[in-house]
Amino acid sequence: MRHRFLISIALMTAVLLPSWTPAQELAPIQLPAPQTEGGKPLMQALKLRGTSRAFAPDPLPSQTLSNLLWAAWGINRPDSGKRTAPSARNWQETDVYVVMTAGAYLYDAAANILKPVASGDLRALTGSQEFVKDAPVTLVFVADTVRMKGAQADMHQAYAWGDAAFISQNVYLFCASEGLATGVRAMVERPALAKALRLAPSQIITFAQCVGYPKK
Repeated sequence: MRHRFLISIALMTAVLLPSWTPAQELAPIQLPAPQTEGGKPLMQALKLRGTSRAFAPDPLPSQTLSNLLWAAWGINRPDSGKRTAPSARNWQETDVYVVMTAGAYLYDAAANILKPVASGDLRALTGSQEFVKDAPVTLVFVADTVRMKGAQADMHQAYAWGDAAFISQNVYLFCASEGLATGVRAMVERPALAKALRLAPSQIITFAQCVGYPKK
């Protein structure tokens, strides 16, 4: 009887478990130190800036990923902890989640590390268009309104979207400088993606932005 009971519990557990696997199965990724010199001059990058909706599936090298994340939202003034993009009242309320084939990670700019969030390929949740499943990297910008000290609740979204736009433009300019393809979008499967990323009610998904090599 006890044996049958244990088998029944095991079967019920297998049925009830969600399709994604725990984040603990993903290891943190220590990124190499970002290279903060080189690249195309600003005016050239502005001239080349554009949106792409076609991506090659090739993964980005870890050095390129590190450089990309630093350009997007890295710390450029270590003494003060300030970033490469501005934020209202220096709230730094935006987090950058990095969604790749193996799973989703949270970018820790201070430690220059990717912290595991959820295993499994979540790229399809980052947008409603077909091409989002092809890009090797999608950055998801998430604002935490808890950090917006002193802001009126009806202004949270305006601040969140505005600050995310600065980060997105940094990504555009980096990609233009490095010959990468990128495209930002507001069309995101927000409820499903928020659940997969285990976001709190105070967190707002603003944009998602694909990055990869141009499709040939």
